Amino acid sequence: MYRKVGLLWVAMAALTAAELKLPIKPKAVCFAVIGDSGTGEKPQYELGQQLADFHTVFPFDFVIMLGDNLYHGESPHDFKKKFEDPYKPLLDAGVKFYASLGNHDDPNQRFYKPFNMDGKRYYTFKRGDAEFFALDSNYMDPAQLDWLDKELSKSDAPWKICFFHHPLYSDGKMHGSDVDLRSQLEPLFEKYHVDVVFSGHDHIYERLKPQNGINYFVLGNSGQLRVHGLKTTAEEAVGFDADRTFGLVEIAGDQMYFQIISRAGDTVDSGTLFRRTVGAATGQARNPE
Repeated sequence: MYRKVGLLWVAMAALTAAELKLPIKPKAVCFAVIGDSGTGEKPQYELGQQLADFHTVFPFDFVIMLGDNLYHGESPHDFKKKFEDPYKPLLDAGVKFYASLGNHDDPNQRFYKPFNMDGKRYYTFKRGDAEFFALDSNYMDPAQLDWLDKELSKSDAPWKICFFHHPLYSDGKMHGSDVDLRSQLEPLFEKYHVDVVFSGHDHIYERLKPQNGINYFVLGNSGQLRVHGLKTTAEEAVGFDADRTFGLVEIAGDQMYFQIISRAGDTVDSGTLFRRTVGAATGQARNPE
């Protein structure tokens, strides 16, 4: 980890290595997760620095974005202030960002090259043993559902991971679960054995207990934050609503390791998930010792 003190950078890599809970196995798929990030305010920049710090010891190749990528304006200045500057060290290091669209996002973001959407509202890409499906949960029309059905049906990836803005399950007080969207997507997720789903929208962090074998994460507090925005329910595995967070994820073989880190660099959740078709059919998380 590196902290700027006056004009000097003080190396603290050993401290960061001690804080990292991911194994960094050979040939693993390593990525980060941010959601509801694009405020352009100081907390976003501080979180971006933590991301860059952890990248020095956990060299993830890409970041998935869970929507609300830019708030309150989308001029060239906004893209610079709310994306390019907060994540400049990562962009300079060649880290790619893959965006999905939130309700505060102009659909024309799909043409912004650094978001790697290739002009599409929804798209898929592969990395190692994982295939990622980025959806536009703002407009879940029949064409998108048909596309998703076809893409999931032909995917031979051991790991299938979907990410989009509105959560199918959430204990956030402001928005909560999108039950209508759940009725459209969950049958496909179950049919084609989707392993993990990442969403934002509620400005909190939550990991749900597996729902019909699928692990759901809500991470909508990488820029925005709703303090005390969580209600406690039986479906919640872990929740955090006191600060901003980002996620680090490593997929190696039949295991997915994850670590959720706050703006202060504290770990608020971590564990191991197992691919649905292997042994632990529920995909239940185990926390490392």
